[in-house]
Amino acid sequence: MSEIIKIAVDAMGGDGSPKKVIDGIILNHHTNKDNFFKIFGDENKIIKLINEKIDKHFYEIVHTNNTVKSTDSPLEGAKRGKDTSMWLAIESVKNKETDIVVSAGNTGALLVISKLNLKMIENIDKPALSALWPNKKGMSVVLDLGANIECSSKNLLDFSIMGSSLYTSLYPNDKPNVGLLNIGSEEIKGNEIIKETFQILNDKKSDNYDFAGYIEGNHLMDGEVNVIVSDGFTGNVALKTAEGTANFITSELKKAMTGSIIGKISSLLNISNLKKFKKRLDPRLYNGAIFIGLDSPVVKSHGGTDFVGFSNSIDVCNRIVKGNLIEKIKQNI
Repeated sequence: MSEIIKIAVDAMGGDGSPKKVIDGIILNHHTNKDNFFKIFGDENKIIKLINEKIDKHFYEIVHTNNTVKSTDSPLEGAKRGKDTSMWLAIESVKNKETDIVVSAGNTGALLVISKLNLKMIENIDKPALSALWPNKKGMSVVLDLGANIECSSKNLLDFSIMGSSLYTSLYPNDKPNVGLLNIGSEEIKGNEIIKETFQILNDKKSDNYDFAGYIEGNHLMDGEVNVIVSDGFTGNVALKTAEGTANFITSELKKAMTGSIIGKISSLLNISNLKKFKKRLDPRLYNGAIFIGLDSPVVKSHGGTDFVGFSNSIDVCNRIVKGNLIEKIKQNI
């Protein structure tokens, strides 16, 4: 049996919780027995959902009635007290009772409570929110996705190191290519911070990644670059644009395939290829943003995902811990 990964779970965050969270734990447990779950939330609700579905040796429930609401501002969420399911889950990582924490709750509150409880990795000035995106050749790590609206060249350099460390933790056999998201591929394009960062990365030789220069938004999915670095404002706009485009394409294709008799016949004849297409664009399979830069990893599941998406965020937790993400960042920084 592999080494057990201890995962702290905020069971009360996100839409449809705690049911979707517990169903996600159950689904994940069917394929992976390497995880132990320390579950924080309303024990009366949780026990009804998990009882006899998983052996009791694989989980522990820590009861609390207090939760962070989705409508809370980040400060309001933090002020709800140190006995919310989110705070207690993060605190368990701080106290080394668990290896990593995952929550589908309020993103802003999660970031604030994490920063209040966990120390920054030495020489990292700002943490970043990162996520996995599909591309033509596999997957990319993209950061920052909204934790920092304004960034210095030092911050972007740190993001490059953290992003490449995350990529090698998840894909240990590959050496990542790092690219700076910009409005053009020429060296003269972009603001002064982007240009300064380009020069630093271009001059800095690293054994952990190769610098590929600038990357434009229309090439994010090409797969030539697998760590994409930007400030939080630009990264968040890119993320929402990609999500909206994927939803639009899927919706329009569904209309075309079901809007007429010919379309329905065509969809039946191509059912196998359509399933592959749907799976490739299924956001649940890429669920699990990672808040990195702190001395313990924090994973944010999308609040609107279902139990399948939450199960995939648990997979991300497992791979991050097994890939020694924090140690890799400390070595590379």
